[in-house]
This record gives sequence, structure tokens and C-alpha cells, in this order.
Amino acid sequence: MLRTLPVVLLSAFVVVAACSDPNALPRAYLANQIDTLTLASLERGAVSQPNAYSLNLRSGVRTWEVGINFEFVFSMDLQDKTAFLPVALLGSGGNIAVKPGLLRSTAEWDAMTKAPLNGYITLDTVPIAELDRFYLRTAVSCLGLGVPLYGKLEVLDIDTAAATVEIRVVANENCGYRGLSLGIPQQ
Repeated sequence: MLRTLPVVLLSAFVVVAACSDPNALPRAYLANQIDTLTLASLERGAVSQPNAYSLNLRSGVRTWEVGINFEFVFSMDLQDKTAFLPVALLGSGGNIAVKPGLLRSTAEWDAMTKAPLNGYITLDTVPIAELDRFYLRTAVSCLGLGVPLYGKLEVLDIDTAAATVEIRVVANENCGYRGLSLGIPQQ
């Protein structure tokens, strides 16, 4: 009987280890929802308005506020050319492996259900027009897992007189999840 006890314990350990995946994500608990906001142009907009977007905060931010991380800035030059400028293009964000970025999508808004892992523009100007859609990626935001957060964005309106852009965004704040449908993500 004593000789079989180690075998039984080892078998039990193998069964328990097989059932628990060390790479499994914790259960998602933050619901994806749509946020609509307006960003002012970095060059021409009102100083009091946000000119950048932070997926971590799910809001517009001002680039000069200390300690605020953001993914991109809205730009409108004197010829009314509009673009998003990823933070690394501005020389910010430090020397990090995963840089915040945007990835243009040709899919309809409702069909953008899962963010891709790669292909994000991180070091170049991203020209924009009304109804353009993008996937978003942060830098590594979930330090315990070493992964970024993801989202999707649509340009709703560009107001050249006010030098603003109106966007709608779904930001998935659940670490390791790339699902972009509304509600609690499953993927």
C-alpha cells in the first residue's frame, strides 16, 4: 500500500496540472462599450481640449499632462490635412518593444470583432478621413501578463473650422483579450 501512495499522488498531480492551463487568461469582467469623444488638433485646436486618445483611460487627454499615456494624437495642418500621429512617431513612449499603434480596417464597424496581433502602424503618420476605421493597440499595459490592450475606432466627423475630430471607440480593458464586441469579451 505504501508503494502505491506515491503513484496515486503523482497521478492526482498530473490530472490537476492538466486541468489548469498556466497560459489561461483570467476571466474578463469589464464590459466593452462605445465611447464617443472629440479631439482637438495638436496644431490648431483649443489648448483646453484633449488632443490625444488614451485607451487605458478610455478618454481624450492633453499631451502635456505629466504621467498620461496615450496611443495617438490628432493632427490638422494649415491645409486641413488630417492624421493620427502614433505616440512613438512623436518621440514619446520610451524604448519599448510593443509600441502603441493603429491598423486601418476595411471591415464594417460591427464586423470588427477581434483585434489582430500585428501589423499596427507605430512610426508613421496615419492619414484619416470621415468613416475611416482602425484597430488600436497600446504599449504593454498589463505588466503581469506582458500584453497590450486593444480597441477599435471610427472617425465620425472632421470639423475643419473648429479643428476637431469626433470619434467613436470601443476599448477592451481586459488584459489579454482582443474581442471587440459589446459586453464582456469572450476572446
